[in-house]
Amino acid sequence: MPSATCPALLISAPASGQGKTTVTAALARLWTRRGARVRVFKCGPDFLDPHWHALASGQPVDNLDLWINGETDIRARLHDAAAHSDLILIEGVMGLFDGEPSAADLAVKLGLPVLAVIDAGAMAGTFGALVHGLRHYRPGLPWAGVLANRVASEGHEQMLRASVRADDLGVQPGGIDAGWLGGLRRDTGFALPERHLGLTSAAELPDAQQRLDALADALEYTPLGRLDAAGWQRWAVAFEAPPEQPVAPLLRGRTVAVARDAAFCFIYPANLDTLRALGAELVFFSPLADEPVPDCDALWLPGGYPELHADALQQGMRCRTSLAAHIAAGKPVWAECGGMMPLFDAITLADGVRVPMWGLLPGEVAMQPRLAALGAQRWRTSRGELRGHSFHYSTLTTPLLPVAHTEPATGRGQPEAVYGLGALRASYFHAWFASNLEATEDLFTLG
Repeated sequence: MPSATCPALLISAPASGQGKTTVTAALARLWTRRGARVRVFKCGPDFLDPHWHALASGQPVDNLDLWINGETDIRARLHDAAAHSDLILIEGVMGLFDGEPSAADLAVKLGLPVLAVIDAGAMAGTFGALVHGLRHYRPGLPWAGVLANRVASEGHEQMLRASVRADDLGVQPGGIDAGWLGGLRRDTGFALPERHLGLTSAAELPDAQQRLDALADALEYTPLGRLDAAGWQRWAVAFEAPPEQPVAPLLRGRTVAVARDAAFCFIYPANLDTLRALGAELVFFSPLADEPVPDCDALWLPGGYPELHADALQQGMRCRTSLAAHIAAGKPVWAECGGMMPLFDAITLADGVRVPMWGLLPGEVAMQPRLAALGAQRWRTSRGELRGHSFHYSTLTTPLLPVAHTEPATGRGQPEAVYGLGALRASYFHAWFASNLEATEDLFTLG
């Protein structure tokens, strides 16, 4: 299969909180309004930023992680996107060189030009030192340029621009300042709201689209925003197609029910695609609306925010009764993180209030003031290694003995327990289904 070429940027920063998501979403919205076909990706196993990017671009957003996905999977996704898109945007994770693997590792391996977004709200001359360090710390890093965020005024922007050395901007013959891509003014109206797991989901805010339009309007006045389609060709990348890997229909003839609503919203689109590729028919329902489990062969309870909707979930007797019947019938259930929490006797919220839950598994969940676990994990199943990650602010106390444990990918951090009851499997582990199709088959065929 021939390579596919498309302009692409990897948008990164010196650290979290600099404005990567804001700039990525603004770019996606700006070019989508212009009629371009924009595909956005997110580095790392993040569930929340992709909600904003999907709203901005009108397209599904996949995650890219060199360890969790594997390089072949990433190359296949980017090649397909390049063949059907006018522009590819990839938001980095944390700082440019943070993590194992980092956004910089992805940029170097795939030849992705890096746009650095730097929060310049409390600096002037030091801005140039940060640009120099980001550009030269990793030899061979493809470089696109820098965008200053939270700029106070035109004078402040001029100081920031003057602090950057000419060779770090890549000034071209004829005076074309290719690397200075402008500054976004400080404006609280541009802020995307956050809470304990990250950004608030775009679907929860009635003015989410207006926020994105305001961001796109502001970006349009920067050098980056003024570039036309021809200008973006400086960042064209040829994405090679990996060898095709046929997928056996391991779940053909099986119907998988998926909980999907504001309480169960941590769903990788790629996981749904994997289940469909395996031959499964997917049906969706809302526990939050007290909908019963649909007629199905297996059930997936994905992660989300059950703690924010504990009272409503407690009252969902139709859903609980149908779920209990599904479990009693020996039908498979895969419950991960937030999808696991309501299965236990109760959740104690951050304010100390204990809310009874479904009581289908013995144990108590308690929200914590700090992050309880974070990091990539592997589960060595009988069908091979299933990869994913954990990220949660709650802890679990249960008399259940684990049927398995995951392992931290880097050797640091704590393993996650996998609990079992009949054909039910539950864990804080979030699985990336495409990393092991046979192990994924087992999740939905046990019993």
